[in-house]
This record gives sequence, structure tokens and C-alpha cells, in this order.
Amino acid sequence: MEKLTQEELVKQSDFEDEMIPHLDAIYNYALRLTTDPNDAEDLVQDTIVKAYRFFSSYEKGTNAKAWLFRILKNSYINNYRKKSKQPHQVDYDEVSQFYESIRSEQTETSDLEDLMYREMLDDDVTRALTDLPEDFRTVVMLCDVEGFTYEEIANMLDVPIGTIRSRLHRGRNLLRAQLLDYAEKRGFNRD
Repeated sequence: MEKLTQEELVKQSDFEDEMIPHLDAIYNYALRLTTDPNDAEDLVQDTIVKAYRFFSSYEKGTNAKAWLFRILKNSYINNYRKKSKQPHQVDYDEVSQFYESIRSEQTETSDLEDLMYREMLDDDVTRALTDLPEDFRTVVMLCDVEGFTYEEIANMLDVPIGTIRSRLHRGRNLLRAQLLDYAEKRGFNRD
């Protein structure tokens, strides 16, 4: 086993200090994009590998979270494009066990992540977010859920800030329309 050079040790330390604190945030964002915990973990892993590989291009002390979100978003888009060009594939094991999986209509989950995620947003809100077109959903999530500024989002998505404002406005309006009944049932008035 080779020993790391002093330069490599410093790189690892700097990377851990700057990037690792943002793992939860990028995982949550990946989960929102993919809506599948396994795909989200793969996307985060891909993001971290790319971030480490290109860490020399990162300017230390700048917004590491925004830098990671941009890498994650670009990876997601690249993966989506690659998958959309491939023909649909079915796993034989999944098909053969399909009958067994639908027989039990009541399944109990003890997955803490699933329980916590459900508590964060009501099912109606989560469904409304998921139903938004991807461009609007991404901007709404980055701004309203993750708290990024318009400039940071524009930089992450590599689009003009006016486009971000427009998508955010339209996305919020679509959400508002979808959640009108939800709000009325919980006692919120339209004013």
C-alpha cells in the first residue's frame, strides 16, 4: 500500500473541511430529483467523486454547497440523457418476484429516512412538488427548500437570472394552484 504524499493529505483534509458538511443537503436534493433513495445515493457518490477529482478547480472559501449542487445537477442531467437514449430494460428477478411483492398489501417500513422525509413535507405537498415540470421543480426546490439565492441558482443551472425568476414565479403559481384545496382543508385563507 502506497503512502500518500503531503500534497495529497492536504487535499484530502481541505476537501473534507469544505465539502463533507454539505453531504446531507446534497443527498436531500438528489432524493428530490430522483425520488428514489438508491438513485440518490448513487448520484451523491458520483457528485463527491467528481468534486474530489476536480477539487483543484474549486476556489477555497467560496460557496462549496452551490458548487456541489451544480455538479450534482449536471450529473443528474447527464445520467438522464444517457438513460433516455437506452432502450427500456426489465430485470428478470424483479419480474419473477412481482407476484410475491404485490400479494402483501400492507408493508411496514422501519426505514428512518423514509419516516423523517414523510414528516418534513405532507404527502400532498410532496406530490405537488413532484408533479411540477422538472425546470420549475428544480428552481422552487433550490430557492424555497434549500435557500439558495437567485444568483447562486443561476450559476448552478447555468441559465440567466431572469430565467430563474420566471421559472420560480411560474413554479410557485403552479404549486399554489395544486395546493389550493390542501390549504383550505387546513384552515389557510386565500388572502
